[in-house]
Amino acid sequence: MLEQQLVNGVMLGAVYVLVAVSFTLSWGLLNFLNFSIPGLFMLGGFGLWALMQEGLPRGWAMVGALVLAGAAAFMVERFTFRLQRSSQPVVPLVSSLGFLILFENLATARYGSDPRSIASPFGDANLRLGEVVFSLPHITSLAVALVLVACTHAALKRSRVGRGVRAIAEDPDTARILGVEIERLVPLVFVAGGLFTGLAGLGFALTYQQVSPFMGDQIALKGVSAMVIGGMGNLWGAVAGGLLIGILEVMATHFFGADYINVIVYGVLLFAVVLRPQGLFSSAAAAQEKL
Repeated sequence: MLEQQLVNGVMLGAVYVLVAVSFTLSWGLLNFLNFSIPGLFMLGGFGLWALMQEGLPRGWAMVGALVLAGAAAFMVERFTFRLQRSSQPVVPLVSSLGFLILFENLATARYGSDPRSIASPFGDANLRLGEVVFSLPHITSLAVALVLVACTHAALKRSRVGRGVRAIAEDPDTARILGVEIERLVPLVFVAGGLFTGLAGLGFALTYQQVSPFMGDQIALKGVSAMVIGGMGNLWGAVAGGLLIGILEVMATHFFGADYINVIVYGVLLFAVVLRPQGLFSSAAAAQEKL
């Protein structure tokens, strides 16, 4: 049924939304494409399974997985962006890629590379609206993603910290002259992005009930695609892009089969870049602004 596939696509898009928002925070505020984000996604999902294997109760393991993702993001900021921002632009990008490889291989060395199953606390809880079935884990993930994006957008627009972060995005040197504490605010951006990404990995693990050390690689590619399609630096564009990619994936599987998922998704990405490089959900003027 087409209505059910649309719902499934929106629910899948909820996973991509938080990853796309994390990339948007990194790029839109810092002009830094954080290649460690797939590893942070893995720490949220696979970290949950690993901490439960080490004997932690599920609730504490969920908290621990988010702490791991946030702490790892803070470490990336310290040893890539902060230490190397005066280097050539490619240097911190390669360093963040090194952190991704480190995170994934540490997990592989400790637990192996095989996919692992994880039980969902939601069981088979579903809601029905006529013939359309809504999965409770998916609804929860989507609601959390939208609330977090709305809160982040409001904080960036209205709070003192948000104004400082936006000043850094526009011109770091001028922001420093005006008294903005760059060394204090930039780590907050990294940690917020890490928590968003870790939460996405956590939601993925609890919803799809399977994790692995390399679970973040394909998800992150879709997150970058969502950011580009929605408009780089546009938070709500990242949301729309993530939901659109989720719908495209499900519809591609429904009409053409799973082999055509990447053909459809990256084909749309290519057309979007060629026909509307500022993004489908950003005007040309808005594309010049940061968040």
